[in-house]
Amino acid sequence: MDEFKALRVIQEGPVLRVELNSPETGNAVSGTLLDELLTVLSTLQDDPGIRVLILSGAGDDFCLGGDRAEFAEFLAADPTGASLRTLGKKARRVCDALATADVVTIARLHGGVIGAGLALAVFCDLRAGADDCRFRMPELALGMPPAWGGALPRLMQEAGAAKVRELLLTGNNFDAATAVELSVLHKVVPVEELDDAVQQWVRPMVRRSPAALRTAKVMLNAYGGANRLADTTLLDAELMTSALTAAAAASRHR
Repeated sequence: MDEFKALRVIQEGPVLRVELNSPETGNAVSGTLLDELLTVLSTLQDDPGIRVLILSGAGDDFCLGGDRAEFAEFLAADPTGASLRTLGKKARRVCDALATADVVTIARLHGGVIGAGLALAVFCDLRAGADDCRFRMPELALGMPPAWGGALPRLMQEAGAAKVRELLLTGNNFDAATAVELSVLHKVVPVEELDDAVQQWVRPMVRRSPAALRTAKVMLNAYGGANRLADTTLLDAELMTSALTAAAAASRHR
């Protein structure tokens, strides 16, 4: 694998381990991180030997959300929001790639799983979390719409519209036990048992037929989207950019 700045990538036979590796920022989702994730996810098509991708985070947290310092830099350099729009489109491509990857994608979660971090996690096929996990959708408190990578409909599909509505409007934290009840997590274990919990999924999957896994993923994605008449998440990048540029313009004129 190539050398990366924001990721640590290790291949162990049929398993590809991808770790968000900017613990000093809480593994904030930046343009660099999205570019590198796109690079890794695009290589999966070229290596039929990989059956499972495990997405994790270095340091105390899986991911504390988008890189707000980078958002501010983009707006300062270009108040029209062109760079933000590009970032939003990259986020959508990453989330799509996670959801539609030929391999089984597993999120290994611990600590904070916030905003864009929650979006990355929820687009994985399976999600295991340590009992110290804390989740939050902070967008409204930050003056942003819930428009990042198509995460809102995915969350509503996985966790249910009523509960997602409450969590989004209040911005309340929820813990690992609640995440299991909502199917945001499939299993929760003490942090020292997290790797073993992930391996319990990995062991049988690496013995599966690659063709059968690919077909199962295609079927799951097809059935999951069968009732969606139009994909309005294509507007996410525009909505996020419009809100942030408007907020920045208002602050300059105060």
